Amino acid sequence: MGNSTYRIGVIGLGYVGLPLAVEFSKYFPVVGFDINKKRIEELHKCSDHTLEVDEELLKSVIVAKAPENNTNGLYCSGDINDIRGCNVYFVTVPTPVDRNNRPDLNPLYRASETVGKVLKKGDIVVYESTVYPGVTEDECVPVLEQTSGLVFNTDFYCGYSPERINPGDKTRTISQIKKITSGSTPEVADKVDELYKTIVIAGTHKAASIKVAEAAKVIENAQRDINIAFVNELAKIFNLLNIDTSEVLAASATKWNFLPFKPGLVGGHCISVDPYYLAQKAQEVGYHPEIILAGRRLNDGMGMYIANEVVKLMIKNDLTVKGANVLLLGITFKENCPDVRNTRVVDIIRELWSFQVNLTIYDPWADPEDVAHEYKIDIITKLPEGKLYDSIVLAVAHKDFLETDWRERVKPGGVIYDVKGCLDKNMVSARL
Repeated sequence: MGNSTYRIGVIGLGYVGLPLAVEFSKYFPVVGFDINKKRIEELHKCSDHTLEVDEELLKSVIVAKAPENNTNGLYCSGDINDIRGCNVYFVTVPTPVDRNNRPDLNPLYRASETVGKVLKKGDIVVYESTVYPGVTEDECVPVLEQTSGLVFNTDFYCGYSPERINPGDKTRTISQIKKITSGSTPEVADKVDELYKTIVIAGTHKAASIKVAEAAKVIENAQRDINIAFVNELAKIFNLLNIDTSEVLAASATKWNFLPFKPGLVGGHCISVDPYYLAQKAQEVGYHPEIILAGRRLNDGMGMYIANEVVKLMIKNDLTVKGANVLLLGITFKENCPDVRNTRVVDIIRELWSFQVNLTIYDPWADPEDVAHEYKIDIITKLPEGKLYDSIVLAVAHKDFLETDWRERVKPGGVIYDVKGCLDKNMVSARL
């Protein structure tokens, strides 16, 4: 299908949009659009701070001007005029929640307005952003219609294919993960499916409708959230019983159908957000989702729980808490990845601050500017030589951290708390 009549525009060049644009640019002319000027400048230099696409691959696909018809390549731009020539648009903007955990669709509305300004008869708009069932047709389509003056399913069409990007994962990349596809008419569903088959080696699954595809996305992550909440609750129980949770899980995992979930913080742009989208829609139709929200409450409270466990251990070891020097290892939402979006490590930080400790946050993977902008928290990316700490908390399992003997960095009688359960058991005072 490559080098066909398709001219692709990707709206949003973040963790989802850039890998998608790069893959499509191997077969089609692609224009990647982003309102962040700094991001466009970065990509023009073939650099990606998210580390999702390496420099050599970017150099092989990025072009200096918008590619002509039947010419493959990726042109990155912040000028809306550069996407006017496209006829298939992929919207990959973030869909966060607000401070009250209500879905924030504003980025999606703005992206739809942008596409609406350049939409032409016959064009297709495919959404990849995580939403609750009905958002594409009930929220985004009206914006497209109003902005463009065109009629849905007569003049233009839509599709939905939920993103399944796993930040930092170099094995399960976009081409290696099976893709759910859908379209607003059977004919468009076929076109969208065939388009994705061009880049997805793992294959596709054509959903019965856009709403089915939307629902599939939110329950994928809601399911993980609930299972992690279960093992987090087990960790609390086993801690009170003085039983090692990781040893219990290892024993249980010998059964063929046991699900291997581990306790921990649940952050990031998907697992800790998607359940709220589903819950919002459920409440709109008059159903209160008890299990989904109970799982969310439990997982959202884990940062506070961990911080309090650390403080209890310090008191038990006769350490003065107020003014203690505490080293926190990691602030990204997952290991070996610079992504700090919705990281729940900040919950540990804020709770420890409430005890007036001197907290040093060390993360060589995170961008200090991003962290300061997002959370108003200062971090360091290099440890001072020779300094000892009263307590050390491993919050993120970066490979750099696993190769260090942290006993050399803690004072006599100090506490080492392993949130991830990945350090040598003999090294730590306790683990989640």
